Amino acid sequence: MTVSDWKEIHSHILDLEQEGLVSRTFRRLDPDRQKAVLEAILDAAAEKGPSSINIREVAERAGVSVGSLYTYFSSREGLLRFSTELCVRFIVDDLGEFRALLSSLPLRDALKAYMVGGIEWSQTQLGFVQYFTRAAYLGDPELADRVVKPVAETFRAIVEEILTLAVSRGEIRPDVDVDAVIRIVNALTIAVVDSMLLPYLNSYLQVSVPEIPEERVFDAVVDLVCRGIAVEQEKTR
Repeated sequence: MTVSDWKEIHSHILDLEQEGLVSRTFRRLDPDRQKAVLEAILDAAAEKGPSSINIREVAERAGVSVGSLYTYFSSREGLLRFSTELCVRFIVDDLGEFRALLSSLPLRDALKAYMVGGIEWSQTQLGFVQYFTRAAYLGDPELADRVVKPVAETFRAIVEEILTLAVSRGEIRPDVDVDAVIRIVNALTIAVVDSMLLPYLNSYLQVSVPEIPEERVFDAVVDLVCRGIAVEQEKTR
């Protein structure tokens, strides 16, 4: 985590303290100790899924006692709720900043920047991304509502904004069912990006192979979408 990232995370921790999801004791810890606890939670969730977090294992990973964890979080359920809220808020906030950068780009550039930027951002925030993707692909109903849905809705909103702005600029044919295309493009971009981040998913989807660089895949996705919905592609390149 970079310094700027940690400042953002700490602001969320303060909010969660005010909401009763973490104790003042945790907020007052040395930042390195806070990071150790948070990274232990994220690592444990990445391995087995958020709903399978074991508080004793988290304590061992973080190098703190189980009793200390119970002073930070009232229970295992409290730890899980804190981590899910922190994960969702951090990802949604970061996506909001990324979304603003895409708004001024033409359709082709915006779609490619969305996928490339998603990969780059995910690699710098791997702990939060693994937490989210485990929740997304394990199918836990409770996590689906608390973690997956708010982040997934943000993904779809970004794609919706990209396509809506493209419509306003006259980049998309008037006969295109934009509402349906938004959902298809959202699903397509998620499948491509996630397969590049998650080896087990790529084993199924077969998107990434050594002989086809990521750049070729991104260009192919953008070309496929734009040839299907864009006006006079040659002039909008």
